[in-house]
Amino acid sequence: MNKERFFRQRVWFSALMALAVGFLFICTTCSKEPLPVELDKKGSQKNGTHPVRHVTPLRIGMGAMITPHEGYVYYQHLRDYIEKKLGQPVLMVDRGSYSEMNNLLETGGVDIAFVCAGPYVEGKKKFGMELLAMPLVKGRSSYQAYIIVPRDSPARSLQDLRGKVFAFADPKSNSGKVVPTYMLSKLNETPDSFFSSYKYTYGHDVSIRAVAEKLVDGAAVDSLIWEYIARKTPAVTERTRIVAKSDFYGIPPVVVRPGLDPKLKRKIRDILVSASSDGAGKEILRGMMIDGFVPGNDANYDSIRSINAWLAGKRKRNQ
Repeated sequence: MNKERFFRQRVWFSALMALAVGFLFICTTCSKEPLPVELDKKGSQKNGTHPVRHVTPLRIGMGAMITPHEGYVYYQHLRDYIEKKLGQPVLMVDRGSYSEMNNLLETGGVDIAFVCAGPYVEGKKKFGMELLAMPLVKGRSSYQAYIIVPRDSPARSLQDLRGKVFAFADPKSNSGKVVPTYMLSKLNETPDSFFSSYKYTYGHDVSIRAVAEKLVDGAAVDSLIWEYIARKTPAVTERTRIVAKSDFYGIPPVVVRPGLDPKLKRKIRDILVSASSDGAGKEILRGMMIDGFVPGNDANYDSIRSINAWLAGKRKRNQ
């Protein structure tokens, strides 16, 4: 079996695993919902005297590209935690790409979402996506792009990957595409001119495993995901090596769709921000390797806007 075929199978396997976890989670969630009850004209159950109040579920979006499969369980715990604190049903909605999740936020398909920093900047500009909260990791609300190679690769820098096969996470990923493209632009190169070929894995964990298994010669990945896997599954990251780290950029945030009820928005933000002071919340955050959440600060993402402007200007000059 050649590397190309094996790589495709690994990506499909990861996607299927994400769907399977999501399906099981939805089934588990649905099993907890009461069966529909027919109401009479007064709003009371025909077989009882208590009125039934139908509450619209809060829909939380989370893309498979953001969290390793091993970390899904903690997001499920966070969903349960928010549901209990909010007193309202909460459903998790999963999608396989940043574009799909942004589309759901734009069209009202989800109410809040965990998104990448790049798609937040794009969504805010395009349709008014709103910043709600930012996670803190090791005391910082920022992260980096890591350029990684197989452990025994002779490469010692990004420049050493010229003419090699490379993996990006997603076309809109800040750490997994935009930042490494910016790093190449500083060398007067583009992904097309620099690499012999490149692929999109649609998952930072998939990119890391592709490098570990030598299916590609290098990859650009989210530092938070690499560090998470290094803590949880060190046998994987030990087969990789970091050859370059980018500057720090605004961390992937929690956002809300335009038009979400302001009171509900404040409640959700308060639940997230206070989680680190609550025993159950603190335990969930520990599993997610997050110190806590703080209110969103849009200025935290100006550095991403700067590199987007640089790249746009570079493309315009080269036309």
